[in-house]
Amino acid sequence: MELSVLQNIKAKAFDKKKTIVLPESEDERILRAADKLLQENLVSVITLGDEEKIRFSAENLKLELNGIRIINPNTADKLSDFTNIYFNLRKKKGITIEQARETVKQNLFFAAMMVKEEMADGSVAGSISATGNVLRAGIQCVGMKPEISIVSSFFLMIFPNFNYSFADCAVVPAPDVPQLADIAIATADNYKKLIGVEPNIAMLSFSTKGSAKHESIDNVLNALSIVEQKRPDLNIDGELQFDAAIIDSIGKRKAPGSNVAGRANVFIFPDLNAGNISYKIAERLGGATAVGPIVQGLKRPFFDLSRGCSVDDIVYTACIASLMS
Repeated sequence: MELSVLQNIKAKAFDKKKTIVLPESEDERILRAADKLLQENLVSVITLGDEEKIRFSAENLKLELNGIRIINPNTADKLSDFTNIYFNLRKKKGITIEQARETVKQNLFFAAMMVKEEMADGSVAGSISATGNVLRAGIQCVGMKPEISIVSSFFLMIFPNFNYSFADCAVVPAPDVPQLADIAIATADNYKKLIGVEPNIAMLSFSTKGSAKHESIDNVLNALSIVEQKRPDLNIDGELQFDAAIIDSIGKRKAPGSNVAGRANVFIFPDLNAGNISYKIAERLGGATAVGPIVQGLKRPFFDLSRGCSVDDIVYTACIASLMS
């Protein structure tokens, strides 16, 4: 049985009917997810590759893929336009027009150009591609939001009665102070967009309100100060230990007067070590459903999947891309 927040995400995607490109058509899971998205009428689906091969694979999997649009980057009408656009984006880096053409023929880059040029509302890839390759295409083609300094990610951590966001757990190993601040802002905004609840943001540390001193704690406090200056509308506090952030009685004792302690729903970890370890503990020992990583910081949704993702993971990520477009 689907958890209510995932049902709500699918329901909202159904209402929006956005167009999502799934470029990795050679992956059986992508084709199964495309079929499910089409059958449930959640999004319009585009996939990339040789149509004859894709149809043959679908037939072997007993999938109809009714309504799917298939584009072959090697023969697409937009190949010339995309080549020129990408060349102009990257010519200062020394790329030639021939190199630009070969690059945009690659499914990830062709998908990124489709998102950039608003031929698709978002893209979901990474089931067979490394995170670095997915993000490279997204950063070079889609581009970053001007107000955000870093591409990062978050996980929706779904429990039976509570929903949280954890960041960053997948992309930025050691964020500097401005990057940590921007990760907090992006995660808070996306939590509200997806869950519909006001974010209470905890800047996490091994210290609560001066209980310890360390350079890493200073980074958290400095990032907190930047967020407060850039976004005074956000409810954020730190530095907080996890127990003080989530348990009301401990929060009142360790951080009296805090508007976040004891009721945080967005958790910002000081580095990737802490974030990645924590989300996996919450998932494997705590029984959470972890949805993500969900890439944030790009102008438009260009999402990365875990290579161990399931068909349902792809479906939910496509729906989230629809909502964030």
